[in-house]
Amino acid sequence: MSKIIADKGVKPYAEAYYKPDMEPGDDFILVAFRIKARRDVGIIEAASAACAESSTGTWTEIDREISERMPSYVYRVEDDMAYVAYHPDLVERGSLSNILSSLAGNIFGMKAVDGIRIEDMRFPEKIINSFPGPAMGIQGVRDMLGVHDRPLTGSTIKPKLGLTAKEHAKRCYETLRGGIDTVKDDENLGSQDFNLFDDRVKYTLDMVRKAEAETGEKKGYWCNVTAGDTEEMLRRAALIKEHGGRFVMIDFVVAGFTAVASLRKEIERMGGLALHGHRAMHAAYDRVPYHGVDYRVISKWARMAGLDHIHVGTGVGKLEGNRIELAERLEILREQNSKIVNGMHFAQSWEKLKPVFPVASGGLHPGHIPALINIFGKEAIFAFGGGVHGHPRGSRAGAAAVRDAIEGVMAGKSLDQIAQGSENLKEALAIWSEIKF
Repeated sequence: MSKIIADKGVKPYAEAYYKPDMEPGDDFILVAFRIKARRDVGIIEAASAACAESSTGTWTEIDREISERMPSYVYRVEDDMAYVAYHPDLVERGSLSNILSSLAGNIFGMKAVDGIRIEDMRFPEKIINSFPGPAMGIQGVRDMLGVHDRPLTGSTIKPKLGLTAKEHAKRCYETLRGGIDTVKDDENLGSQDFNLFDDRVKYTLDMVRKAEAETGEKKGYWCNVTAGDTEEMLRRAALIKEHGGRFVMIDFVVAGFTAVASLRKEIERMGGLALHGHRAMHAAYDRVPYHGVDYRVISKWARMAGLDHIHVGTGVGKLEGNRIELAERLEILREQNSKIVNGMHFAQSWEKLKPVFPVASGGLHPGHIPALINIFGKEAIFAFGGGVHGHPRGSRAGAAAVRDAIEGVMAGKSLDQIAQGSENLKEALAIWSEIKF
């Protein structure tokens, strides 16, 4: 760096922000970054630049006293990983939008990096306790449906678009009547002309009650309230409550965490509603291995924000996500004190925040159930779309095949053994058992 530039207060970021001899306390926010530094910059300088940009720094030296009062610094660099500590007072408590604007705001566009990825975050007690967490959590959702001895089942109504409100409601009824616990809208069903939201809520919840009366079981409908503005979203949630619904659904990545916070606050006020988070568009953040945000981090944000259940992948279906990644997500969502598993970098205490139900969804059929139970155990929701509605004899038969398979596997039987007494499952296995994604 030339003397002229140095005299103007422009110094290497590492001079102020790289502190390998410092060990952060338990009250600091910790972030693990994977950095693909520009060749002429180097990872230490790139990490220090990211630290400065996401806290008190800028491109020239100003107000060093403030950065000393609320410090942030790179405390460790290992290969392409950099670990940064942030003073907790740098962010607004209870606001994921502010936290992300700070810690994940401008850094992705910095010239100092060719790629930067948030691999993990650890939040201290006073930050965690500033968030509501799930209203119901795993136990609350189980109590709501009265099911405690097996994984819960769900079904995304297919086709995802094109059904009228009455057709949608009828398909929901057939699915619930066949033995599925809950049905749901898909991520892109809102209030289109062919299926207006208000009509769909009324007709579908009428069918939910009909299925409950005929089966003697409690049923649920995850209705998508994602809307063009927050006011309409909250109106839709209130309509679900008015018609006796138990669940609301939001596309939480698309809608953003301010919308999630507003919805979580409103369902707390109304009472008796669980909040499902569909992760539509998540892969724009987490699929590229050297740039973006790992889904384990998004899972932490979801728990803090107050989602009762979220999609996590399957390990066996049509969407990306392997068993190693799933083990991390299950540890984060279900445990009260999440330990370091596989590629995680930090343990996390969840304090008062309830656990989140993981939802396996995407390309599933009844033949996947033994593997799903092996991966997830009992505390999960298995959601089937085409694997219910594509059954040769319709949605009711597809739902019955799923229910038979789950109850049989939980009783220690193989699918072949179960199929001997279940024609619905036998047909499902005949057409789908060889499907590979």
